[in-house]
Amino acid sequence: MALPSVWSAVRVAILSLSVVGLLSVRLVGAGQDSGSVIPAESRPCVDCHAFEFMQRALQDLKKTAYNLDTRTETLLLRAEKRGLCDCFHAIH
Repeated sequence: MALPSVWSAVRVAILSLSVVGLLSVRLVGAGQDSGSVIPAESRPCVDCHAFEFMQRALQDLKKTAYNLDTRTETLLLRAEKRGLCDCFHAIH
């Protein structure tokens, strides 16, 4: 019967450590918020960063699409060539 009491003690210890950990994280976060504030004029707007990010993502997608298109064409040409060669060898 000692085993269930050990498990309950371990559960309470884990729960207590979790609560203390969460409280310490909230206190650390609160301490960092009270630091110096960068004026809005010197910070780039979030929309500008989002636009730049989306622009780069779009360029990456275009490159990927081009690479996939080129790769698909190459594979199709290989398949057609293989089909023609197999047909040619079957005739002769």
